[in-house]
Amino acid sequence: MSSSAFTAAATAPLPRHIAQNIAEIVELQRQELSAAGAAQLRFERLSELMARPGYIAGLLLFVAGWISVNLLLHLRGGRAFDPPPFVWLQGLVAFLGLLSATIVLVGQNRQGKLAQQRAHLDLQINLLTEQKASKVIHLLEELRRDLPMVRDREDPHVSALKEAADAAQVVSALKTSDLSPGGAAGEPQPR
Repeated sequence: MSSSAFTAAATAPLPRHIAQNIAEIVELQRQELSAAGAAQLRFERLSELMARPGYIAGLLLFVAGWISVNLLLHLRGGRAFDPPPFVWLQGLVAFLGLLSATIVLVGQNRQGKLAQQRAHLDLQINLLTEQKASKVIHLLEELRRDLPMVRDREDPHVSALKEAADAAQVVSALKTSDLSPGGAAGEPQPR
């Protein structure tokens, strides 16, 4: 696709149902953001800042500068504020590590809850979609049987697809299957 065709496609108005889906997703994200407290959002912004390469580069420059200044003061006969083995620097780096880990965990906790909610929503939508697809297959088969010009035949695959999946049965089958890398998927796991 040429860049002009891509630009034209990107600027064309979206179909109404797609625009509505986008608006609903944006509203869902707005609700998720409003449910998060101000402190939570500050922690997440800090976490995003610490995930940037500039943060690591700045931290390395700070440590290198700290060591350099203390070594230069020590070598010139002056009094270093943190002489080797740099006990204050070790404490500061340990504190920053603890603070960073805590900030990341706070952000991951909220992101994990959101991911769990979205996975549950996906499951509900997938189950509903599967039910609708089963119903459509059922209606098509009914229509095929009712049309006099279409030959009536039995298709075992279509018969199986007409049945809606039982979510509890699927979960039970997954639990009893060995899905580990060394095992064969779908075979019952020895107990």
